[in-house]
Amino acid sequence: MLVLITYDVSTETREGRARLRKVAKQCVNYGQRVQNSVFECEMDAAKAREVKNILEGIIDKEHDSLRFYCLGNNYKNKVEHIGVKPGFDINEPLVL
Repeated sequence: MLVLITYDVSTETREGRARLRKVAKQCVNYGQRVQNSVFECEMDAAKAREVKNILEGIIDKEHDSLRFYCLGNNYKNKVEHIGVKPGFDINEPLVL
């Protein structure tokens, strides 16, 4: 299924900036960045719970937030892109 992960991490302190880098680094491991704090991740429910637990362990719940949108398996009909930086199909081979 496609899971959209979004986050907002307070960067007013050095610790906040470090949390932001850690959250982004973890998200890169599981999906593709489609906007600054938005990742599209193809994963099953168990992996989604694992990622959620990892990210919850990083953020400060008093200052930061996470959102998970589970778009399911038929997400291609639910996602529309307009503008620059078109994404790529994460299930297709990537040729560099």
